[in-house]
Amino acid sequence: MLEEEPRKTGPKWFNHKVKSLSKGDLDSGEHQMEFLLTVVELGVTLILIVFSVVVLEAWRRRHSSNVSVESVTTILEDPTSLKQVRCPHISDPAEMYLSLIVPAFNEEQRLPAALQEIMDYLQGRASRDKSFSYEVVIVDDGSVDGTKRVAFDFVRKYTLDNIRLIPLGKNQGKGEAIRKGMMHSRGELLLMLDADGATKVTDLEKLENQILAVAREENSIRDPTSKLVDFRIGDVQVSAFGSRAHLEEKAIATRKWYRNFLMKGFHLVVLLAAGSGIRDTQCGFKMFTRAAARRLFTNIHLKRWCFDVELVFLCKRFNIPMLEISVKWSEIPGSKVSMLSIPNMLWELALMSVGYRTGMWKIHQA
Repeated sequence: MLEEEPRKTGPKWFNHKVKSLSKGDLDSGEHQMEFLLTVVELGVTLILIVFSVVVLEAWRRRHSSNVSVESVTTILEDPTSLKQVRCPHISDPAEMYLSLIVPAFNEEQRLPAALQEIMDYLQGRASRDKSFSYEVVIVDDGSVDGTKRVAFDFVRKYTLDNIRLIPLGKNQGKGEAIRKGMMHSRGELLLMLDADGATKVTDLEKLENQILAVAREENSIRDPTSKLVDFRIGDVQVSAFGSRAHLEEKAIATRKWYRNFLMKGFHLVVLLAAGSGIRDTQCGFKMFTRAAARRLFTNIHLKRWCFDVELVFLCKRFNIPMLEISVKWSEIPGSKVSMLSIPNMLWELALMSVGYRTGMWKIHQA
């Protein structure tokens, strides 16, 4: 699930109005009609605001410096030796087989158990397969609690070669935290997963096996004369999306009608913005080959709620194969998502749609 507190990207009155509606009595037909009309009213207003924001953003970008954020070298700090280490880049050759990117925002309480489970699995697999190499990249998204301390404790315990911390300084959003982690990872395969441990890390093998099968097929089509011994998984573009869609029926049965209405509406907007193909875009368990990650994360614009939807959009634009694979998922206490996340998500989807359709968001070949 999403791992950050809602950011008020929309107008204050917008969030207030949705909040007041969600608390009201929506049982009567009159109130239900009032609710629907208000949603339409807010939707039209949102579209007008988004157009204004996109125009202002285009003007700002045109008149600002063109220096890329990634042109600045990111430095890692080793808490054991206190030495600074140059951070690798996605354009560099892979040095590991698997990279796990964990975005963390105020996760002092939930992060230790999740990291320990991850390390137990990775170390166990490495002991069985001597060719298996891995790294865990924790991206601290401006936490104000003890998240950084917890991460550094694990770095000291397992060494900088196995666990690394990238601090963003200030909160920039889950999408930006994951993008940063992806851009500075060393793996042939790159997996993003949430810091709450809601999805079991062992399920990565489901995504990995499916990616391997598709990548081999793609490689044989691209170069029929190549041999499997020369095959490098990171050179073929494939993406795999962990999915909780198989759990949706049970969730619908337990949610209130207006929550289901809003979720169905969100799914409809996602369908209009990114098209069909992935039923559960918001599951925080996704794997990419290095080539796919390089192309996708050098182009992504959204930094917070709906960067997952933008990934689907970009996969389709670049013809990167997408796999949707069911994973085990359990709700972990402490989730930072709320009903007010829905209008913020809609805000970003509208921004994405306008940005790409008007050509103001450029797509670069990586």
